[in-house]
Amino acid sequence: MQILPAIDLKDGLAVRLSKGLMQSAKIYSHAPWELAGEFEKAGAKWLHLVDLNGAFAGEPKNLEVIQKIRNTTDLKIELGGGIRDEENIKRYLDMGIDRIILGSIALKNPKFVEDMSKKYTIAVGIDAIDGFAAVEGWAHTSNIKASVLAQKFANVGVSAIICTDVGKDGMLSGVNVEFTLEIANASNIPTIASGGVRDMNDINALLETKKIEGVIVGKAYYEGTINLKEAFSCVL
Repeated sequence: MQILPAIDLKDGLAVRLSKGLMQSAKIYSHAPWELAGEFEKAGAKWLHLVDLNGAFAGEPKNLEVIQKIRNTTDLKIELGGGIRDEENIKRYLDMGIDRIILGSIALKNPKFVEDMSKKYTIAVGIDAIDGFAAVEGWAHTSNIKASVLAQKFANVGVSAIICTDVGKDGMLSGVNVEFTLEIANASNIPTIASGGVRDMNDINALLETKKIEGVIVGKAYYEGTINLKEAFSCVL
């Protein structure tokens, strides 16, 4: 199982939100590229990077900082937030991003995801509020069950699904193992858990499923409730 430390960007700064609310943003670093270096030294292989401004605006908003992060780390980077057309997919891949995360567009236009997955390395981000898919930076909830949406991508070439329980995100309340398993079983695609990770108990609970391929660690690292070196040693 991969552990992917996370950097969420808002106005060029590394922040964490609570339950996806932009007004809840807490700043953790004015130099996000330095965080990437810390993760690499701790033993990370992947970085989960989100352009929060982009997620709400529907277009890239932190390009300069994203490029600086890419230039200062050898980590593989997956990136999401406001990527809704092929032009911006190409732009990020040309910048050196390794995997593109498509979120809102996956709900609105599944065929686009299918087409892009045939050409590029694409992950689908499925964010859920009370089990229903949320879009536009989590500002709106649809009437489509997250598991039903996941099932649509079962055989189209998507490399991974990143599923977030928005109600737990940034709350350090424990990861939603059942929700993650529901997505994994519905899609049969490598599934990465996100939202609520608090400590090693969450890492171990996901490992015990023997089905979850990865987990994103954000606030737990920033608030010191999880030691990344210890976490990496447990998943080797």
